[in-house]
Amino acid sequence: MRAINTVWTILAASLCFACDDPEPRRDAKVAAPETSALVDACMIDDDAVACGGLESLTSAGVDSRCGTHPTKDQVEAMELDFSARRAAAARIGFVPRVIPTYFHVITDSVGNGKVAPERIEQQLEILNAAFVPAGITFSLAGVDVTANDSWYAMNYGTTAETEAKSALRQGGAGTLNIYTAGLGGGLLGWATFPWEYSWAPEVDGVVILDESLPGGASAPYDLGDTAVHEVGHWAGLYHTFQGGCGGDLDDGGDRVADTPAEAQPAFGCPEDVDSCPMPGKDPIHNFMDYGDDACLDHFTHGQVARMEYQLTVYRDEV
Repeated sequence: MRAINTVWTILAASLCFACDDPEPRRDAKVAAPETSALVDACMIDDDAVACGGLESLTSAGVDSRCGTHPTKDQVEAMELDFSARRAAAARIGFVPRVIPTYFHVITDSVGNGKVAPERIEQQLEILNAAFVPAGITFSLAGVDVTANDSWYAMNYGTTAETEAKSALRQGGAGTLNIYTAGLGGGLLGWATFPWEYSWAPEVDGVVILDESLPGGASAPYDLGDTAVHEVGHWAGLYHTFQGGCGGDLDDGGDRVADTPAEAQPAFGCPEDVDSCPMPGKDPIHNFMDYGDDACLDHFTHGQVARMEYQLTVYRDEV
């Protein structure tokens, strides 16, 4: 009996890992402009991959692919909480799920940022095609349009982001809210992770640059895969390069066994890159890497399993 009580004490402590810091997102690592590092690597080191990445970002008019960059401490907190919840669950069963999805189109006061209905429909089709292997489909629950200059230029972790989401967000933990806007900080998008909902439900969701939707002006990021990438975060996935070559399943990696280790994000579509000594070439075609939209085409079986667990543990609404 003492052993059982000890186990549950450990589980309870792990489940309240974030209790000591109810707002860990305040210390979130905001993505630094990737163009700066790519300029050095391209011009000084004559790195072809860096040059391709610089060309892609410059062409799209952005400085960074994604603003979702948890710190090592945040990853540790998430994984401890996730492991404890999985262990405490009596049984986890996976069934196909339909996720109600709201699009919140934010424009400025003169109408910049308007998104035609057919582009939203196309984006939903892109999401469904990408997530069907995970047994996930997205059903359009509503679209609203709001004109607000401050919200239109929102950046990650700002008051504008919190105000916009607090005013517009619909549904509970299992409802996907996608916000489109002009964005500040030169970002294509960012997202919250599933575990964040328990202490910050008002900011839950995905934010994407309006021109990253299909048919937008942010080529080569104009085929809708920015939303796929960010929804991957919303469903519990890290970047494939999380932790770099030093990351593994237990310490700093993406916690997925079938995504090869990757030293840094891949830009463009650099075939046959192998940046780490561990087995496997860099997963440049994975939705959770940084390639051009045309280069990205799949999640792995391990990523699908992780999303199923994360959604069941954190986003099932009872």
